[in-house]
Amino acid sequence: MTIAVEELTGQDLIDEDLFHRFVERIVREHQLGREYAARIMDQALAFLGTCAHTSGPLSPSKAVDIGWHTFILYTREYAEFCDRVAGRFIHHEPTDTGLIPVSQAPPESADFTVAALRRAGFAVDHDLWAVSADCHQCTDGCTHSGGDTGCHQLAAHVGTVPA
Repeated sequence: MTIAVEELTGQDLIDEDLFHRFVERIVREHQLGREYAARIMDQALAFLGTCAHTSGPLSPSKAVDIGWHTFILYTREYAEFCDRVAGRFIHHEPTDTGLIPVSQAPPESADFTVAALRRAGFAVDHDLWAVSADCHQCTDGCTHSGGDTGCHQLAAHVGTVPA
Protein backbone atom coordinates (compact mmCIF):
# COMPACT_ATOMS: atom_id res chain seq x y z
CA MET A 1 0.00 0.00 0.00
CA THR A 2 1.33 3.42 -0.99
CA ILE A 3 0.36 6.54 0.89
CA ALA A 4 0.63 9.77 -1.07
CA VAL A 5 1.57 12.81 0.97
CA GLU A 6 0.47 16.10 -0.52
CA GLU A 7 3.07 18.84 -0.26
CA LEU A 8 2.06 22.20 1.15
CA THR A 9 2.22 25.37 -0.91
CA GLY A 10 3.12 28.79 0.37
CA GLN A 11 0.09 30.21 -1.39
CA ASP A 12 -2.14 28.23 0.98
CA LEU A 13 -0.87 30.33 3.91
CA ILE A 14 -2.65 33.54 2.85
CA ASP A 15 -5.90 34.72 1.32
CA GLU A 16 -6.15 34.21 -2.44
CA ASP A 17 -6.90 37.90 -3.13
CA LEU A 18 -3.85 39.02 -1.14
CA PHE A 19 -1.68 36.50 -2.98
CA HIS A 20 -2.82 37.92 -6.32
CA ARG A 21 -2.14 41.49 -5.14
CA PHE A 22 1.43 40.46 -4.34
CA VAL A 23 1.84 38.74 -7.69
CA GLU A 24 0.56 41.79 -9.57
CA ARG A 25 2.96 44.04 -7.67
CA ILE A 26 5.91 41.79 -8.53
CA VAL A 27 4.85 41.74 -12.20
CA ARG A 28 4.59 45.53 -12.26
CA GLU A 29 7.72 46.41 -10.26
CA HIS A 30 10.07 43.74 -11.60
CA GLN A 31 8.74 43.34 -15.15
CA LEU A 32 8.26 39.59 -14.70
CA GLY A 33 5.64 37.28 -16.12
CA ARG A 34 2.64 36.42 -13.92
CA GLU A 35 3.47 32.72 -13.70
CA TYR A 36 7.05 33.42 -12.60
CA ALA A 37 5.88 36.09 -10.13
CA ALA A 38 3.39 33.61 -8.65
CA ARG A 39 6.15 31.03 -8.24
CA ILE A 40 8.32 33.64 -6.47
CA MET A 41 5.53 34.60 -4.10
CA ASP A 42 4.62 30.97 -3.37
CA GLN A 43 8.22 30.15 -2.43
CA ALA A 44 8.57 33.34 -0.35
CA LEU A 45 5.52 32.31 1.67
CA ALA A 46 6.82 28.74 2.00
CA PHE A 47 10.16 30.19 3.17
CA LEU A 48 8.41 32.32 5.81
CA GLY A 49 6.27 29.38 6.90
CA THR A 50 9.46 27.38 7.32
CA CYS A 51 11.17 30.21 9.23
CA ALA A 52 8.30 30.11 11.69
CA HIS A 53 9.30 26.65 12.90
CA THR A 54 13.03 26.33 12.19
CA SER A 55 15.85 27.22 14.54
CA GLY A 56 18.92 28.81 13.05
CA PRO A 57 19.26 31.27 10.20
CA LEU A 58 17.67 30.56 6.83
CA SER A 59 18.43 32.45 3.62
CA PRO A 60 16.10 33.06 0.69
CA SER A 61 17.45 32.97 -2.83
CA LYS A 62 17.69 36.30 -4.63
CA ALA A 63 14.45 35.52 -6.51
CA VAL A 64 12.57 34.41 -3.38
CA ASP A 65 13.73 37.53 -1.54
CA ILE A 66 11.72 39.60 -4.06
CA GLY A 67 8.58 37.97 -2.67
CA TRP A 68 9.61 38.59 0.93
CA HIS A 69 10.32 42.26 0.18
CA THR A 70 6.92 42.54 -1.50
CA PHE A 71 5.12 41.07 1.51
CA ILE A 72 6.93 43.35 3.97
CA LEU A 73 5.55 46.42 2.15
CA TYR A 74 2.09 45.38 3.36
CA THR A 75 2.99 45.92 7.01
CA ARG A 76 -0.37 45.13 8.59
CA GLU A 77 -0.86 41.96 6.58
CA TYR A 78 2.76 40.91 7.18
CA ALA A 79 2.52 41.47 10.95
CA GLU A 80 -0.78 39.53 11.09
CA PHE A 81 0.74 36.69 9.05
CA CYS A 82 3.79 36.49 11.31
CA ASP A 83 1.61 36.43 14.43
CA ARG A 84 -0.73 33.79 12.99
CA VAL A 85 1.91 31.52 11.45
CA ALA A 86 4.88 32.01 13.78
CA GLY A 87 3.43 33.56 16.92
CA ARG A 88 6.04 36.33 16.59
CA PHE A 89 7.40 38.80 14.07
CA ILE A 90 9.79 37.32 11.49
CA HIS A 91 12.54 39.90 11.01
CA HIS A 92 14.37 40.50 7.76
CA GLU A 93 18.11 40.81 8.46
CA PRO A 94 20.48 41.78 5.63
CA THR A 95 23.99 40.39 6.02
CA ASP A 96 25.56 43.86 6.28
CA THR A 97 24.09 44.48 9.76
CA GLY A 98 26.67 42.26 11.46
CA LEU A 99 23.87 40.50 13.38
CA ILE A 100 24.04 37.39 11.20
CA PRO A 101 27.10 35.14 11.40
CA VAL A 102 28.55 34.69 7.93
CA SER A 103 29.41 31.02 8.17
CA GLN A 104 28.14 29.18 5.13
CA ALA A 105 29.01 29.41 1.47
CA PRO A 106 25.98 30.32 -0.69
CA PRO A 107 25.39 26.79 -2.05
CA GLU A 108 25.49 25.36 1.49
CA SER A 109 23.07 28.03 2.70
CA ALA A 110 20.67 27.29 -0.17
CA ASP A 111 20.91 23.54 0.47
CA PHE A 112 20.19 24.05 4.18
CA THR A 113 17.16 26.24 3.42
CA VAL A 114 15.78 23.86 0.77
CA ALA A 115 16.17 20.94 3.18
CA ALA A 116 14.30 22.93 5.85
CA LEU A 117 11.50 23.68 3.36
CA ARG A 118 11.18 19.97 2.60
CA ARG A 119 11.17 19.02 6.30
CA ALA A 120 8.37 21.57 6.84
CA GLY A 121 6.38 19.79 4.12
CA PHE A 122 6.51 22.50 1.45
CA ALA A 123 6.86 21.88 -2.27
CA VAL A 124 10.22 23.25 -3.48
CA ASP A 125 10.56 25.09 -6.79
CA HIS A 126 14.19 24.15 -7.42
CA ASP A 127 14.68 26.64 -10.26
CA LEU A 128 14.04 29.52 -7.85
CA TRP A 129 16.46 28.20 -5.24
CA ALA A 130 19.28 27.38 -7.66
CA VAL A 131 19.86 31.12 -8.08
CA SER A 132 21.51 31.24 -4.63
CA ALA A 133 24.45 29.23 -5.89
CA ASP A 134 25.09 31.67 -8.77
CA CYS A 135 27.44 33.73 -6.61
CA HIS A 136 29.48 35.38 -9.35
CA GLN A 137 26.49 37.63 -10.10
CA CYS A 138 25.39 38.21 -6.52
CA THR A 139 25.24 41.75 -5.16
CA ASP A 140 23.29 41.16 -1.95
CA GLY A 141 25.98 40.51 0.64
CA CYS A 142 27.41 37.39 -1.01
CA THR A 143 31.11 36.65 -0.99
CA HIS A 144 33.14 33.82 -2.43
CA SER A 145 34.95 33.26 0.86
CA GLY A 146 32.23 31.94 3.13
CA GLY A 147 29.40 34.50 2.86
CA ASP A 148 25.68 33.83 2.79
CA THR A 149 23.50 35.37 0.13
CA GLY A 150 21.02 38.10 0.65
CA CYS A 151 18.80 38.34 3.68
CA HIS A 152 18.20 36.04 6.59
CA GLN A 153 15.70 35.11 9.21
CA LEU A 154 16.78 34.44 12.76
CA ALA A 155 14.33 32.33 14.70
CA ALA A 156 15.22 33.83 18.08
CA HIS A 157 15.97 37.43 17.04
CA VAL A 158 13.49 39.93 18.44
CA GLY A 159 15.46 43.18 18.26
CA THR A 160 14.83 46.21 16.15
CA VAL A 161 15.10 46.25 12.40
CA PRO A 162 18.20 48.21 11.28
CA ALA A 163 17.52 51.28 9.16
